[in-house]
Amino acid sequence: MVKKKPIVIGVTGGSGSGKTTVSRAIFDQFAGHSLLMLQEDSYYKASTAPFVERRKINYDHPLAFDTDLLIEQLKQLRDYQPIDKPVYDYTIHNRSQEVVRQDPKDVIILEGILILDDPRLRDLMDIKVYVDTDDDIRLIRRIKRDMKERGRSLDSIITQYLATVRPMYHQFVEPTKRYADIIVPEGGQNQVAIDLLVTKIRDILARQVRTDSV
Repeated sequence: MVKKKPIVIGVTGGSGSGKTTVSRAIFDQFAGHSLLMLQEDSYYKASTAPFVERRKINYDHPLAFDTDLLIEQLKQLRDYQPIDKPVYDYTIHNRSQEVVRQDPKDVIILEGILILDDPRLRDLMDIKVYVDTDDDIRLIRRIKRDMKERGRSLDSIITQYLATVRPMYHQFVEPTKRYADIIVPEGGQNQVAIDLLVTKIRDILARQVRTDSV
């Protein structure tokens, strides 16, 4: 008998593309089901460098993430084992001392800018989604988010965008589009694409139920 595994849905795209909105829309469609959201942002590497040096780290480069830990913990969740998920504190540009206990679920939504960059991570996903949004729209959304939620100045946001966010997007994020099963233009505004994703997930869940009952 084949052992049941959770469904893993990877949702990626550039910063401000709307991938979180898409992930949340899918999550909300399955309210009451066994489902969890896992953010790649939680897996930024811990750093012992002084604060002033941590502020200079390129957080849009693959090496900024502890991908090995993310893979390890995703495998644990796929084996229906709980994990102690790390917590990243943006105010100190470092990993917090706290962790969050996360119990396994039947559906896992993994969201982040570089989740399709590592083949080991891609191999753990059942559905890979790329949210495709124009650069100018993503920049506007990033400015609004970082000023409101992270207390950053407009100058610092634009400086970081030009220095790392934009070039890293074109070097590392956008090329991963070719690995996606589904490309969603316009992010969370694309209700048709979200409905198709939800239908596909329901179909996989239904097939799993039928297999378990045989």
